[in-house]
Amino acid sequence: MSREFRHILRVAGTDIDGTKKVVSGLIKIRGVGPSFAAAIVRAAEVKPELRMGDLSEAEVQKVEDVMRDPAKYGLPPRLFDRRKDRDTGRDMHYIGADLALSMKTDIDFMKDIRSWKGTRHSLGLKVRGQRTRTTGRKGRAVGVAKKIVMEAARAAAAKEQAEEKK
Repeated sequence: MSREFRHILRVAGTDIDGTKKVVSGLIKIRGVGPSFAAAIVRAAEVKPELRMGDLSEAEVQKVEDVMRDPAKYGLPPRLFDRRKDRDTGRDMHYIGADLALSMKTDIDFMKDIRSWKGTRHSLGLKVRGQRTRTTGRKGRAVGVAKKIVMEAARAAAAKEQAEEKK
């Protein structure tokens, strides 16, 4: 029963370090947190003290299957990241690229129906009620930076006027 240790393995479209324990390795997958990872390990009947590189191909397939359809393996819906999906009405859990795509479609839907959150997203402002008076100025010229930009613009305008007079 000797297995080959794999230093890097691919699980659910993510490269994972084989030296990490199973739960810690699964956390590296986007959409899988500590509680969900521990529940996956329990449902897949994998020893949590094993390292990711020690898992057999069959165990990796079982873990991926549990991640794809956790309800089939009896995981509680409170662990899912998508309760009562708007389209299907089912409790689901997205991971990896599916999670990013669903978040993008949710934001686009909010923009389409012109909800407050959608409007804030489209304007590039903070969405969840945070303060914006002093924070969230990334990408905008304010304060000292604005002063420098204005001085540079005045200098350029003065230079152009001097050249026109000659």
